[in-house]
Amino acid sequence: MGPGVDGWEVSLKGMMGIVVLLGLVITSIYWGVNKLVLNDPSLPKSDHKKKKNKPKLSMKESMKVLISSKYVRDLATLVVAYGISINLVEVTWKSKLKAQFPSPNEYSSFMGDFSTATGIATFTMMLLGRIIFQRFGWGVAAMITPTVLLVTGVGFFSLILFGQPLTPLLATWGMTPLLAAVYVGALQNIFSKSAKYSLFDPCKEMAYIPLDGDMKLKGKAAIDVVCNPLGKSGGALIQQFLILIFGSLANSTPYLGGILLVIVLAWLGAARSLDKQFSSLAKEDLRKEMSKEKVETAAPKEPESATDVLVEQSNGTENSPSDSSPAQ
Repeated sequence: MGPGVDGWEVSLKGMMGIVVLLGLVITSIYWGVNKLVLNDPSLPKSDHKKKKNKPKLSMKESMKVLISSKYVRDLATLVVAYGISINLVEVTWKSKLKAQFPSPNEYSSFMGDFSTATGIATFTMMLLGRIIFQRFGWGVAAMITPTVLLVTGVGFFSLILFGQPLTPLLATWGMTPLLAAVYVGALQNIFSKSAKYSLFDPCKEMAYIPLDGDMKLKGKAAIDVVCNPLGKSGGALIQQFLILIFGSLANSTPYLGGILLVIVLAWLGAARSLDKQFSSLAKEDLRKEMSKEKVETAAPKEPESATDVLVEQSNGTENSPSDSSPAQ
């Protein structure tokens, strides 16, 4: 760049130009699909069954559902704990990231590498997720996400709070405690997000399967009304409350680490409890399905045997006169 040229301004214009271009491409594809593909009379029309509408529960009704069922309550704990944990970790990490990379170009470059690594990790975990479910079951898959957050969270907050004694050791690797904390926080966000898409979300959806139809609909509605907003806003409320008390995010960091530890431990406890309930309900459903299959396979045999007897009896009655006629 020549003198007086802002490199960040050039980068920003280039990135926004790409965003606008890709937006036009998406709009063109959408128009083409609706105009040329969906209106093509030669294509077969599929009959879409109407989905059951989710019951719209009020806040009071949602709380009643959560209180009445331990299973739904444990599932709600998973959702709330994930939302709060990710919020606490991500905001704290980004504050350290800005301190390490104050230049907008450096910050943007690091976030580009971070997004690429997140995509690669998520794709890899999506391939491994099926193997984890098949070999280790629902319980292990459900505990991987909080375990990753716990291990990396301890490392991240330890480097922030107790990193000064490690300065000589980290200097041999060309890093400072702040840079090491940024890298550990990046690993935390990469693996927690990849584990969410590949393990946490499938585990959450699978947990609804053993519930009966009414509780399944009400449980999903209650979690959508109460737990999703609480998980997303809970972390922000905790941070704002601590900042008001201690004056800044840096001063609140030790308490944020302690709160994160408590939330992740509660998450692990709820996942362990839900695993026991999920296994027992799944076994009951499996027994019911097996008994239904036995009844269905046994039921057709009775009419067949009865018709065979009738045929034999009819054949016997029909043959008896013909057998006796020559004798006469």
